Amino acid sequence: MSYYKYARESYNQPKEQLDELWQKRLVEWRQQNALEKAENPTRVPKARSLGYKAKRGFNVIRSRVSKGNSKRERPAGGRRPKRYGQSRFHPKKSKRLIAEQRASKKYENLEVLDSYWVAEDGNYKWFEVIMVDPDEPTIEADDDINWICDEKDRVGRGKTPAGRKNRGLRNKGKGAEKVRPSQNANSHKGK
Repeated sequence: MSYYKYARESYNQPKEQLDELWQKRLVEWRQQNALEKAENPTRVPKARSLGYKAKRGFNVIRSRVSKGNSKRERPAGGRRPKRYGQSRFHPKKSKRLIAEQRASKKYENLEVLDSYWVAEDGNYKWFEVIMVDPDEPTIEADDDINWICDEKDRVGRGKTPAGRKNRGLRNKGKGAEKVRPSQNANSHKGK
């Protein structure tokens, strides 16, 4: 069997059977910043299947997102609505998309290609975000990836796979009539 097959199987094990290496990794990752640049991808087969290449212009950013619900922002001003509902607010986007958006906001000169789950514990989820430098000459010369040089703010426009899933664009045909152009455009709240 090849190395990639062994590497893939190690991620298919139940989360309870994480070995000591992973426990040590998680201890290190908890002490690092929420966004950390990694030298190499942790899951090499997964990263390569999503378009990562070990060449100049490709970067891997490990992003930590806290689990659970988020708090709704309070309205400006001193008045507090009686039944505002602050603590049980569910954002309508996935943790993976939040990780991509945070990485894109910090590294403005890079474009997000894709992302994947790496690890999680009781408090956090870690995702690795594959980012590409569109100004790098090696990227412009590579026919497989040079399309990204024409893209701007892919995450903000929901063009990454996580964004497309969040927008409901995986559904096609019957049953997906109210998905496009957006769920908000098809809602009948104001009518």
